[in-house]
Amino acid sequence: MSIALASVPTITLAADAYMLMSIWKPILLFAPFVGWAWMISTVLDKHAQRFFLGQEKWNAIHIIFGVAALILVVALPVSGIAGFAAAFVGSLIILGLDILIFVSITNKDTKVPEGERLTLNMKDMSESREAKKAAKQIGSSELNIVGANKMTVQPPPKDTPELGIRVSAEQIVIKGFEAHASQIDILPANESTYAASYLVDGVRQAGDPIAAADAIQIIDFWKKTAGLDVNDRRRKLTGQVTVSGGSISSAELKLNTSGSKSGMRMSLIFNPAQAVRRKASDLGMLDQQLDMVKNWASELEHVGGTVLLCAPSDNGRTTMAYSIMKLHDAYTSNIQSIEYEIEDQLEGIKQIQWDSSVEGPDFATTVRSTLRRDPDIVSICDLPDVETAQTVANSDLERTRVYLNIRTDSALKGIQTYVQAVGDPKLAAKGLRGVVACKLVRVLCGNCKVPYQPTPDMLKKLGLPEDKVSELFKKGGQVLVRNKPETCSVCAGVGYSGQTGCFGIFPIGDEERAMIIEGNWNGLRAVMRKRGFPSVQQAALRKAVMGITSIEEVTRITAPKKSSSSKATAKA
Repeated sequence: MSIALASVPTITLAADAYMLMSIWKPILLFAPFVGWAWMISTVLDKHAQRFFLGQEKWNAIHIIFGVAALILVVALPVSGIAGFAAAFVGSLIILGLDILIFVSITNKDTKVPEGERLTLNMKDMSESREAKKAAKQIGSSELNIVGANKMTVQPPPKDTPELGIRVSAEQIVIKGFEAHASQIDILPANESTYAASYLVDGVRQAGDPIAAADAIQIIDFWKKTAGLDVNDRRRKLTGQVTVSGGSISSAELKLNTSGSKSGMRMSLIFNPAQAVRRKASDLGMLDQQLDMVKNWASELEHVGGTVLLCAPSDNGRTTMAYSIMKLHDAYTSNIQSIEYEIEDQLEGIKQIQWDSSVEGPDFATTVRSTLRRDPDIVSICDLPDVETAQTVANSDLERTRVYLNIRTDSALKGIQTYVQAVGDPKLAAKGLRGVVACKLVRVLCGNCKVPYQPTPDMLKKLGLPEDKVSELFKKGGQVLVRNKPETCSVCAGVGYSGQTGCFGIFPIGDEERAMIIEGNWNGLRAVMRKRGFPSVQQAALRKAVMGITSIEEVTRITAPKKSSSSKATAKA
């Protein structure tokens, strides 16, 4: 105890000596501490908190470095100007080392997005500040947002956190629109980071990671503009806003938000009604296929029965169902549809929305009550359970045409799914009239697609006649401008622009029904091929030969998934 007490006067006297020498020396000595403390409180501490980098741990490290620098200042045994200089430089080194270690370690952390990493380059810091200042100025007027109440949502005042959130929310939408995305999704990537992704022509593109706190505020911003309850973070909520400005002339944005244990999630869908509004002739069916579907819908050929409409998610199932329904005459036929969400208003068609969050009859009961009203045509948006399949199979299919949507990737799998759900192959086969399968391929950009001559071996593997196919096309992404390659302005360098459908359409006759009853799926596949109706794969190859799409796209949509079953479920 006596030794410790004896050392205190020594340190105190040393400190007093520094303080008594002049006024400016203590001010200079403690100036680095002021700058260091400001840097920690305004930048480093907030950075650690925002990206979940261990705020308490780093605070302890900062304190250790601060105490070490303070001890150096007051306890350095060297006196005079040399001692002053050594204390000043030493404290700068210790405090600067603390900041350097923080920046070096945290910048390597995967939780910190690349665009949010810290820099000690004064020029970069200045440019970053100027860029953020400019973004705030642009963001205040970049987009005009009209909310659910048909009123314009005014931007927050400048230099407020709310404006920063609005700018970030707008930039996500602008980036999606300029990339020709049909949908933007924001969902948790891990406990501290969210991920934005863009669905562009059916292919998902990754966006920049977003800090969890920022992502939640962005989701809340869009919920608030759409008139949704920001405090309801569990239920699925749907709203709509209109945006315009910059490169966006005008666009409807449909919001779908929901929550789970992992966090909030949101989808923004561009112009949902316009996306599903197509004529059957614009879907991409081959002439033979379009004639068959039109015959099914014509009065002369109108009989009942179930037609299965099969497509994977995000492959145009709703658009296909709407287009086929519109082939029927809504003024001479009683047409009804049962949908989870009404994407577009169909003239003359009674559209029934079924909402799982609302108390009332279940989906199968809604289907049953609709079919009991003797409609001529009913479109059912999904096959969620066996009760729905059994209800359809037991209905009066001699009088009513049922279009049953099934989320699967081939005609054969669609039939198998339906038969299994009904539970009675004979009953299921009895009412089947036909099956339509669809997958979407990307259309090659007409401005930059590149022709090439396929090799004989390639044509042989694809099953294409060598004497009839002399040229195919692949994606480009670049064009020559004054003999210099530049990114294609039409497709933004992607090589594709838009989508078209590839269909497999098969009528179900007595021979097919017999195979279904027997469960002879290989036999059913053989019968379908024997009739000469093109499959999805064959339709896609025809589009590749026509220069509409590429062989790479054909492979993408038809190659079997690694996780798929080894059962005989060939593409039909």
